[in-house]
Amino acid sequence: MSQLTEQLSWPSVLIDSHCHLDRLDPESGDVDAVLARARDAGVRGFLAVATNLKGMPTLAEIGRRHDDVFYGVGVHPMQILESEPTFEEIKDCIERFEPVAVGEIGLDFQPDEQGALRVPRETQLTRFERHLQAAFEAELPVSVHTRAAREETMALIEQHLDSGVGGVLHCFTEDLDMARRAVAHGFMISLSGIVTFASAENVRALARALPLDRLLLETDSPWLSPVPYRGRPNEPARVLEVARVIARERNISLDEVAMQTTANFHRLFRRATPVHDAAAHFATA
Repeated sequence: MSQLTEQLSWPSVLIDSHCHLDRLDPESGDVDAVLARARDAGVRGFLAVATNLKGMPTLAEIGRRHDDVFYGVGVHPMQILESEPTFEEIKDCIERFEPVAVGEIGLDFQPDEQGALRVPRETQLTRFERHLQAAFEAELPVSVHTRAAREETMALIEQHLDSGVGGVLHCFTEDLDMARRAVAHGFMISLSGIVTFASAENVRALARALPLDRLLLETDSPWLSPVPYRGRPNEPARVLEVARVIARERNISLDEVAMQTTANFHRLFRRATPVHDAAAHFATA
């Protein structure tokens, strides 16, 4: 593929479907500078996900100042808390901040070097279930973190969520069977900068095998910088590198990847109103 075809052509735009704008590395500068660089790279939408409920005022303020920044409400499965949020507290937070999604939530059963979990298994299961119930009641899609918990993640999703609302398995690195099971329940699959890693052939295989109308792009910034930015803080502008690899793996144009994943984002996150002409066009395509 030539260098020319690896550049976006207007009106193609990209969306970073999962970033942590409240956790940026100081090396990257402030939020305004990070977002400006991303827009210069053709990124015209950002979903900033929460890791805990205490951080919601910060995310909401970023969203208030930037009409192309949307946000989710939720507690990350690896977040250590003094006390667990109740269903009512999660529900109240959703009603107060009016997010477009519930997330980042999920399960992470990957043990550390001593064989222990950062957050106990039962605590994670209860936390995840409460968020899923709140999402179902609010009719909001979810952004799900899943690692070493395939069966448990899917069982709770299928038990508690309406397939007509769905969600996304973010930064997906699990197997194709799990991806297809999620897609059957109305989910998207999001690929991150991991797809660019030399060791991640399994993720590139997913990029080739999954339907394009079920894929989203993300950075998970400030983590997981793609090649050629390894070792440096990640930021939303680099979602372009994720899109480029997917285009190469599928042998299609970068514009096609951009157009379809932008449409996918707005089809899933229906409350994320497109604010740019190109995004609005593809959301209704």
